Parts: sequence; structure tokens; C-alpha cells
Amino acid sequence: MKLSLLAILLGAGLALPQIYGLANPQKFAVSVRRFPRNLPIGIFLMLLATAWFDWNVNCEPIADFAAYKPAMMVAFAAIGILSCLYVQDYLAVRGLAVLFLLLAKAMVDIGRPHLGQTPWVLVIQAWAYLLVLAGIWFTVTPWKMRDFLNWMTATHARVKIGSAVRLLFAIFVLLLGLTAFRAM
Repeated sequence: MKLSLLAILLGAGLALPQIYGLANPQKFAVSVRRFPRNLPIGIFLMLLATAWFDWNVNCEPIADFAAYKPAMMVAFAAIGILSCLYVQDYLAVRGLAVLFLLLAKAMVDIGRPHLGQTPWVLVIQAWAYLLVLAGIWFTVTPWKMRDFLNWMTATHARVKIGSAVRLLFAIFVLLLGLTAFRAM
């Protein structure tokens, strides 16, 4: 994937929920507060993360483990599926945290070759490392995301301010994809 396409997708993907948050802060706040313990979304996110992780393992040229790769992929898939059955508490947060880690890997891998071409790549790289920190933190302490989301949605003003700030960042990343990263 090209860096420009990644930035456009990241910007658009981050912008859409923020537009909804600005347009309808009350419904947005209710849905955000329900997210940490939403089991259907948790199952979807965990299975998506499991499939993405297995795909990454399949694509990696690990010569030392080539003989074990099929067994490893089955084991990782089983762990993801069994997590949906036996670790249902805060499954949505855990699934999102794993997706944060996988997305950060993709962001770093796609941006790394272009670090010398423009300093704006550091925006994507820094965002990726923030996702790594968030992914680790929320995997270990998923209730902290619940507490954070409850705090962020406690008032309509917080919802609107948070959505506006995230929307501005999303537009910035989208514009980077359309301008500075256009040839990358």
C-alpha cells in the first residue's frame, strides 16, 4: 500500500465517527459508553484482529520457524477464537487494542521507507507509536478505556471538543495524503 493511500484511509476512517459525534453528541456518547462491554462488536474486532495477525504471520519469511508456521497459524487462530468464548469481559477493548498494534505495525512499515523524503512522515510514525502504547495499555488494563471513554463523554461539551480535535487531526492526515504524500 502506498503512504498516500494509507494517510487518506486513516484520515477518512478517523473523521467519520467525529462528524457523527459533532452532529449528534448525545447518541454518540451513548454508543461510545456501551463500546467496552459490547460483546458482538468485541467478537467482530477480535476475529478481525486474529485474521489480520494470522495473515501477517503467513506473509513473514521466518526461515527458522518455516516448518512450524502452519501449526503456529492454527494455534494463533485458536487463541483468537477461544478468546471470544472464554475472555468475554472487555472483549471489545481487547480486540481494539490488538487492532491498534497491528495498525501501528502497518503504519510504521509503510512509512519507514519514506522517512528521508519528507519530515511529515513522522506524523504517521508518531501516531503509530501512540497506538502501540495505547494497545499495550488497554490490553493489560481494559477497564481504563471504559473509564477514559466515560470521562470523555461525561458532558456534551467534552464530546464536541473531543470530536472537533480528532476531526481536525483527521483532516490534517487526509490532507497529508492528498498533498505531501501524493507521490509516495
